[in-house]
Amino acid sequence: MKRSLALSFTASLCLLAVAGCASMRGSPPIAVATLQPLRGNAAHGTVSFEQKGLEVIVDAHLTDLVPGAHGIDIHEIGDCSAPDAQGAGPDFNPSHKLHGGPPSLEHQAGDLGNLIAQADGTAALHLTVPAMQLSLSRHSRHSILGRSVVVHASLDDMTSQPSGNSGKPIACGVIRLK
Repeated sequence: MKRSLALSFTASLCLLAVAGCASMRGSPPIAVATLQPLRGNAAHGTVSFEQKGLEVIVDAHLTDLVPGAHGIDIHEIGDCSAPDAQGAGPDFNPSHKLHGGPPSLEHQAGDLGNLIAQADGTAALHLTVPAMQLSLSRHSRHSILGRSVVVHASLDDMTSQPSGNSGKPIACGVIRLK
């Protein structure tokens, strides 16, 4: 009797473990960058990233921006400690492409285009990006985990090389799994 109860209990635990792993596989990875203002700026907000198959859904919400267009992109290094975000390094560009924007076929993986801040200083951006991944593997050169998101003071013209002539960084945050 004790043996069958122990076997039954063990079997139940195994089933729960398998079910838990299956449900984890079913949920797409989600990462978030919490953007903080850089020296002399007030802009802040969040950018979330959700893996959907081979694409990543980007959803950004910022406040306290100067009204108008602001370039937003992913930078190579996840370091926002400097007051001017210089530790974030260059734009994320694992395929060595020219700078552009999401509408163009050829652009750097980290090129997210522009946020348009309204008169009240709020801005939102929602787009789907095929050239990036949320992967913990160090072998995945397209993974954005541990990199930084930078919002710039001006419009990204999506043509000037190497980074769109979008002015100084005004907010920065590191991309981390949620």
